[in-house]
Amino acid sequence: MNASTHRPLDTRQVIATPVAVALIGTLQAEYGAVLFHQSGGCCDGSSPMCYPQDEFIVGDRDVKLGEIGGAPFYISPSQFEYWKHTQLIIDVVEGRGGMFSLENGRGVRFHVRSRLFEDAEVDALKAAGRFGEEAAGKPGRPF
Repeated sequence: MNASTHRPLDTRQVIATPVAVALIGTLQAEYGAVLFHQSGGCCDGSSPMCYPQDEFIVGDRDVKLGEIGGAPFYISPSQFEYWKHTQLIIDVVEGRGGMFSLENGRGVRFHVRSRLFEDAEVDALKAAGRFGEEAAGKPGRPF
């Protein structure tokens, strides 16, 4: 337990709200297996993008943060370095989805929220090799 908040440590690097999990299920029913990629690219900003698994090539240095709704979630090395201190919380908000993301055209889009990991959580991530240089650059490293 974390002494400051009296809750168990939660070192999952990516989680999803129930609304996001439901949308992922809808997309999986329509497209089959999907994956997420967080790139921070130019066209769609830093929106998490959802693609059919067989239509997206994961980069050699991309980091697998975990899975949400049964879908693997990858992040580029530069974004991992920026976000490694946080737990990414994937949510759904009204709006237009990313141009190439599967939710586009549904009036909603995936959205990243985050919370900073507490010191004890960072220590646990470091001990597990899931925080710094040791995690980046290991293709598809499962967490």
